[in-house]
Amino acid sequence: MAASDSKAGTTEQEQITGWVHGRLPDDWFVEPAQVSVDRDEILIIGRIALPDGTADDESDETREAAVGRITRFREDTRDQRIRIAREAERRFERKVSWGATCGKTRALFTHVAAPVMTRLRQPERQVLDTLVEAGVARSRADALAWSVKLVGEHAEEWLDQLRDAMTSVQRLRSEGPNL
Repeated sequence: MAASDSKAGTTEQEQITGWVHGRLPDDWFVEPAQVSVDRDEILIIGRIALPDGTADDESDETREAAVGRITRFREDTRDQRIRIAREAERRFERKVSWGATCGKTRALFTHVAAPVMTRLRQPERQVLDTLVEAGVARSRADALAWSVKLVGEHAEEWLDQLRDAMTSVQRLRSEGPNL
């Protein structure tokens, strides 16, 4: 079943998240994995437990224990993650990326860096060039990525509301009459 064949009332995000949660081994994560979906990628990030006896703080010891635990998880699950990713890529026609969090440490193992084409007028190009000249970014592409990340951080609540509204529209469309 392709991702576009969603059942009435079920969004594509819900469909993919449900499949991922059903497909992942129960003993991998201490809570359900976070599943993020866009046109290019499915990103699966799971929380793994800190080693026994490790405090959940920001000490160097805790940070290093978390890095070690994430590294072990990445190596131990590699073959199975590849199998799951291949299944999902065939089913949902997107690349699958992985990551893990442990304590306050987060690591992405793989992820898509998709090129995005845009046309900018001179005032927008000047903003990017200023960021490059100031050493904030190495190139216009890096400056644009930095700008998008900054907007995302400062407008997160508004973007969440917009995503919720789009999900409602997608759900209503799927429940509507077939034309």
